[in-house]
Amino acid sequence: MSSTARIRPPTLQRLRLAPLTRSRRHTGRLIVLACSESKSSELGRIPAYQRYDGPLWRTLRAADPEGCKATVMFLSARFGLGSACDCNIQHYDARLTVQLADRMIAGGVTATWPGRESRREGMPRSSHAAYEIASLTDYGERPFHDVVLVGGALYLKVMRTLVEGFRDLGHITHAARIGEINGSIGVMRQMLRSWLDQASECKPTNDVAKEAADGVPSAECCPSA
Repeated sequence: MSSTARIRPPTLQRLRLAPLTRSRRHTGRLIVLACSESKSSELGRIPAYQRYDGPLWRTLRAADPEGCKATVMFLSARFGLGSACDCNIQHYDARLTVQLADRMIAGGVTATWPGRESRREGMPRSSHAAYEIASLTDYGERPFHDVVLVGGALYLKVMRTLVEGFRDLGHITHAARIGEINGSIGVMRQMLRSWLDQASECKPTNDVAKEAADGVPSAECCPSA
């Protein structure tokens, strides 16, 4: 991702996928994964889960093809924190600099990102991290208890700040296990797969089966395309 002195965000759009395209299963496990330089070249907006195509994102999709071992959020210099399944993004090129990371940390979980000064006319309203995670925990009714942060040192620095804010808001339990994955790409891929493999077998619950029969859209998981 090339360095940029100015944030000029392409459009980010939240979506609700059609019924039965995703399996609903809240495991209480959360991955916060840094964006990747490699991205799908598909035109238009597609879920971040499919847009990012770096080694770690490929490992994620291969190790959890049904998307039911953990909820996935991404951290991006362009978009901030978002749900990897619920945020549609265009192709973009941006790098998380020390200055941007410091701004994210100073803003905490309630600062909108991209900031108003970085948005072009006609762009959708910016979001903030607290809103993004609230939609994944039923507004704190189902907090996460097992969290892993995955990325380079600068991304991890931002992620740690966000996690503390989420704990204060009740979206992550205070007793939650918080892990970090950092190092060579080969080691990180192995550790990510190992963490995912600790999840219980993916099986739809009775509530999920009922929702599927009723045609209710799922909300947590996003299988690879």
